[in-house]
Order: sequence, then C-alpha cells, then structure tokens
Amino acid sequence: MLYLEDLNVGDRFISREYEMTLEEIKQFAGQYDPQPFHLDEAEAEKSSIFQGLAASGWHTAAVTMRLWTECFSIQGGLIGSESSLRWPRPTRPGDKIHVEVEITAIVPSKTKNDRGIVSYITQALNQNGDVLLISTTKIVVFRKNV
Repeated sequence: MLYLEDLNVGDRFISREYEMTLEEIKQFAGQYDPQPFHLDEAEAEKSSIFQGLAASGWHTAAVTMRLWTECFSIQGGLIGSESSLRWPRPTRPGDKIHVEVEITAIVPSKTKNDRGIVSYITQALNQNGDVLLISTTKIVVFRKNV
C-alpha cells in the first residue's frame, strides 16, 4: 500500500492488458448505454460516426478504473475528488487495453495534515498504441503515521 510520502511527481505506473470482447461490449451497452452503435454491428457500420461497432466510452472508463486499481494500491483506496475524460478514438471488439498513468502534482493539504491531493494523467491505449481514453484526475492520498 502506498502513502503520500511514497509518491513523486513523474512516477509512472503501467497496468496489465485487458481484452474487450464483443460479448462484453454488448452486455455493458445493453445494461448501461443502449445505443445502436454499441449493440448492433450492421447498424453501427451503416449509420454510425464510428463506422463500426464501438464500446461505450463509459465501458472503456470502467475497464480503465479496474486496471488502475490493480496497479496502484493506495492506502484507503482511490478516493477521487475531480476528473475529466476524453475519448479520442473508439474502443473496438478485440482491443487489448492497458493503462499508463503519470503523477503530475502532489499537494499536501493546508487544513488536514493527514492527507494531500495527487494529480495524475491516465491514458488507456490499445495494442497498436492508439489512445482510447485520456483522463486528468485528482485523488485524496493519506500520509503515513499521522
């Protein structure tokens, strides 16, 4: 488990790979984002901006979170305080996603000496190195022995 004192600006973390299957993409979309370009290959090919079936961006974000939690063990958990997301390219069935994270800032709290805010940039990339998701996030991270 990592604490605030264990982290430095510039630290990088890289996750394992995760394959996005057609079945999982359709299951997630059917439950949470039921749009034709996530559910129907023929419709997605014919009339979608994506020119084929694409995973929901929220599915890509959920997988990104899973991979991030596996490679970045923070004492007390990943407690988000702010985030912004972009999806520069669609995630496709068969894409093998991995996550790369870089810490960009560490700011100790001025009012609560037991914690600080850690900012980082996350990129989810496919097997070709294409960026599928970019997020900038701030999390609360606790100090040791306070």
